[in-house]
Amino acid sequence: MKAIRESAMIVATGPAGTGKTYCAVNSACNLLLSGKAKSVVLTRPNISTGRSLGFFPGTIAEKLEPWLAPMISEFKDRLGKGNYEAKLGSGAIQIQPLETIRGASFTDTVVLIDEAQNLTYEELKAVSTRLGEGSTMVFMGDPQQRDQRESGLVVFKSIIKKYQLPIPVIEFTIDDIVRSDLVGQLVKTFMQYEGVV
Repeated sequence: MKAIRESAMIVATGPAGTGKTYCAVNSACNLLLSGKAKSVVLTRPNISTGRSLGFFPGTIAEKLEPWLAPMISEFKDRLGKGNYEAKLGSGAIQIQPLETIRGASFTDTVVLIDEAQNLTYEELKAVSTRLGEGSTMVFMGDPQQRDQRESGLVVFKSIIKKYQLPIPVIEFTIDDIVRSDLVGQLVKTFMQYEGVV
């Protein structure tokens, strides 16, 4: 949360249940409510886990809501459902498909990108270069849960390190899991089974 308050771009990685989305959404709410940000943009790669249900009907926001449900749920918990919907209606909170971000420029905006482990390198490059003055961009993801072979987020982390970019990389571990004891045990077991730890 300190990194989000003080940095223009942040990468947060780690297993399920470590609070990546919770911290990012609450930080975005703080910035929005204090007037330090004029808007919040929610997005993520729309790559499904497992088999797809096909196309969803409705507006762009309605189509993306199932993909963004974890972030939206946190916003509703923090702001209240009515206040969240009012901010969505006024444009203070925006739901934007990843493919429409190229060409955009975000000023005084918090951009939250969930499931960023599923970004390709090209997508990550296109999205990260949209950041304007007074804005903050947060990439959240778990490289162990990627749904494609290569992860642009993993490549980006190595670029940050190699070129010593001023972008904080917060790496949560299985010891940071707060969702439940069972989730902690499951994540650790899956990682052991897959030879990750």
